[in-house]
Amino acid sequence: MSLKPIKSLLIKAKEKRMLSIVACVHVAVSLPAVADSIARTWNEQNLAAIRTDIPHPPVHARNLFHVSVAMWDAWAAYDPLAVGYVHNESAIVPDPDGDGVDAADITAAREEAISFAAYRVLVARYANSVSALETAFNLAQQMATLGYDATDTSIFGDAPSNLGNRIAESILGFFLDDGANEAGDYEDFTYSPFNDPLPLEESGATLVTIFDVNRWAPLAFGDFALTQNGIQADLIQTFQGSQWWEVRSFALSQREHPDDPYLDPGPPPQLGGQGDEEFKDNINDVLRYSSLLDPADPATINISPGIFGNNVLGRHDGNGHGNNPVTGQPYADNIVKHADYGRVIAEFWADGPSSETPPGHWNVVGNEVTDHPDVVFRIGGSGPIVDKLEWDVKRYMAMNGAMHDAATAAWTCKRVYDYGRPIVMCRYMGLWGQSSDPDHPDPDIRFSYNSKGMKLEPGLVEVITSQTSAPGERHEHLNGYIGSIAVRSWAGEPADPETEVGGVDWILAKDWLPYQRDTFVTPAFAAYVSGHSCFSRAGAEVLSLFTGSPYFPGGLAEHTEVAGSLDFELGPSSDVTLQWASYYDAADEAGISRLYGGIHVSPDDLPGRVMGSEVGIAAYHLASKYWDGSILSEPMALEVAYDESTEGVNLSWLRTIGLFDKLQSSTDFVTWTDLTAFTKAVETRGQFSESVPALRSNYYRVVRSATGF
Repeated sequence: MSLKPIKSLLIKAKEKRMLSIVACVHVAVSLPAVADSIARTWNEQNLAAIRTDIPHPPVHARNLFHVSVAMWDAWAAYDPLAVGYVHNESAIVPDPDGDGVDAADITAAREEAISFAAYRVLVARYANSVSALETAFNLAQQMATLGYDATDTSIFGDAPSNLGNRIAESILGFFLDDGANEAGDYEDFTYSPFNDPLPLEESGATLVTIFDVNRWAPLAFGDFALTQNGIQADLIQTFQGSQWWEVRSFALSQREHPDDPYLDPGPPPQLGGQGDEEFKDNINDVLRYSSLLDPADPATINISPGIFGNNVLGRHDGNGHGNNPVTGQPYADNIVKHADYGRVIAEFWADGPSSETPPGHWNVVGNEVTDHPDVVFRIGGSGPIVDKLEWDVKRYMAMNGAMHDAATAAWTCKRVYDYGRPIVMCRYMGLWGQSSDPDHPDPDIRFSYNSKGMKLEPGLVEVITSQTSAPGERHEHLNGYIGSIAVRSWAGEPADPETEVGGVDWILAKDWLPYQRDTFVTPAFAAYVSGHSCFSRAGAEVLSLFTGSPYFPGGLAEHTEVAGSLDFELGPSSDVTLQWASYYDAADEAGISRLYGGIHVSPDDLPGRVMGSEVGIAAYHLASKYWDGSILSEPMALEVAYDESTEGVNLSWLRTIGLFDKLQSSTDFVTWTDLTAFTKAVETRGQFSESVPALRSNYYRVVRSATGF
């Protein structure tokens, strides 16, 4: 594809805005369908690269954000108001003849610049992935299909390809030292797990390897371990993303100390400490969900949005929406086996339907919303109709800014609190015994008492006794373990998951497994807070704000899992159609699915939802300031403190990552003197100190710029 150089794109800002609106209205009214934007094309390539790589949610959230920034900065170069996040270079030049330029040329130039920028970032970021050759081939093929020369790496010149290459270079350089340790393959040499690895195949190993059940413990597999998308994994887990508390955020609020959690939910319940009873209740709660996963159980649940969902934020208390809030019509009942529902959501929300990890999954949700015929491309639900490219680049910037910050906030919390997973909690307490009844008349129960043990709950958590293990009794198959704790739970992955089910049975608590593949079992990072809950609520907030409605188009979205399509075991026994009225309903289901799946307790889920809400709202509002350029005029808070020891002054201010700022002083508000030069913000706080007494009578301000001029 051959395009005119940038210097030929002569267009007045006013004319450009008018042409954009007219063109968009024409498309919306006259054409039956709109092809995918170039931004969508590269987002799909990003998702494809994630699906064949190690599922590392923080890494992929970071990559999604940086590719989105690349596309945004390329789009913004052709807009008179928009401000780039990292690279600010105007592709609009003076129009001395006043004849403007064809809007199609602007579109073509944008598409080319976006493609080169996104392509370069993706090639760099997935160069070391487990499927690097496949991904590189797919990316190059995409460039060829679009008619671009992928070998054109020049950053010099006025062509859109040169601009795209410059943007990619800026982004790759700017984020190289953001704390993720990309250069070191995202390894963290500062974290060591408090507990020894737990050998999964050694019954009773927790009392030897777990020194503090409140802390995270890596799992040690026997002969084989796989990621959720089937890639061979290390036999001993390493905490993924433990360094993410050092990663620069997009829109998160400033921390008082760099080691503090963002949006701190406070510590989770501790066995033997604050929240001991809640800690024990939480494990019973997870076991209760697991006990529902027996397809032989005829129990049903109505998952119609009319009576299901619509929770208060941070709670699981909803009673549905009644009638469809968009159409006003009642929702039909949707009655399914509870076992099928629990198994379906545990698998559907695990890593996204195609293993694109939760950040990628919410990109998929946003893409599907965009494809809906009822969606009108009015950002925020009001204002002018925009073209699909503008809709997409802005949507991706907000969505993936939120995904990036959700990873940073959640994984900072995971690192700070280093909280354990249900598999270790259950096995550990189960070995200690029961903590409910030290004076029970049955000696088998009485002698199993220990304050570190599990709470007894008839039909769910019981002590194996001579009576309960007698022939024909419920614990008969456990008669060699009198005095031990048995739990009624999913019995584990069957030998042939394609034709068999694990079912629910009484099993030893010390051998309990969550509803997961036995080659995966539990994610390789601490639990608190749930990444699923944080990512999902953040994504729901962005979609709600971006579309102008909390509801899916038409007030209903669906996903059908056909009978027999599950991976962990045979199921569901019949088709199950998941339904959601709102983005929040979908997000809450993602959170609760982790309890059905046995890899989180409720305190991981619910605070994660609250954190995600704040993350998503903040990311959307910050992104929107780049869209209209108001980020440059936003006042910068400046703190001034006088130092009595030096009779000088100390100043600090919050900086805007990616933009330039400088500090100035004045004595009369007319003449301003530079105290610092324009510098690009890579940290969130700027500081300046001067021990000159005369400065005590000065006034100060911080000036922001997109380019440093």
